Amino acid sequence: MKIGLAQVRFPKSAAEGVETVENCMKQAAEEGCNLVCFPESIVPGLRGVGFEVETYNHEIQQNTLYKVKLLAKQLKLNVILPLEWRDELGMHLTAFVIDENGKELGYQTKNQIDPAEDQFGYKPGNSRQLFEINGVKFGIVICHEGWRYPETVRWAAVRGASIVFHPQFTGEVPDPKFYDYAMIARSTENGIYFASVNYALENQKSTTSLLSPKGECLIKAKAEKQELLTYTIEPDEANRLLAQRLLSNLLL
Repeated sequence: MKIGLAQVRFPKSAAEGVETVENCMKQAAEEGCNLVCFPESIVPGLRGVGFEVETYNHEIQQNTLYKVKLLAKQLKLNVILPLEWRDELGMHLTAFVIDENGKELGYQTKNQIDPAEDQFGYKPGNSRQLFEINGVKFGIVICHEGWRYPETVRWAAVRGASIVFHPQFTGEVPDPKFYDYAMIARSTENGIYFASVNYALENQKSTTSLLSPKGECLIKAKAEKQELLTYTIEPDEANRLLAQRLLSNLLL
């Protein structure tokens, strides 16, 4: 399966975010990708990271999802679309999965909220979901979860995921090596591919990357550059050896 990881600039508006998504989807389809993944909350943008973000508008979010479904069907492209989303339980950070027929397969909520995001009233989700496209099983963890809650990645790996996608935002940080090593850890401790998708940012220290099941960096975006990374993964190379040996009865 050929995947696309879209390291894009932070949107100045929800409308610009939608335009960015559509343009990258078209590029991914032209390059033969089966699936493309975007950074955390690409529409309307992520709050609390130094950019102005529009007030939440559910109609805009619904229209965004509708447009992406139509384009996914037209392009025959599967999409991981991270959105800010309000449901009956409150406001969430999510990642929708849309298949090549424009069908919504569900969405993964961010279940571990960064303490700095509490001020925005986000509600953590209460479940995880395993997705499957073209016979390839995958999970999704969102930013803070993948960095500091490794069990979120392990959850998908023990259930048969060959790859976990990690939509995120990481700006200018004092300890960039932590993020690079965390990616290596998430892949090697589970024996799976780990695909981390960041924005293109000024003074960027951690960039969009794909790690092999052995922890090798297969592709890595340039700092501050908007680009679509593509790579054909081999799901059979994800042996999930250590994940399968987890003694779940010993978990706290």
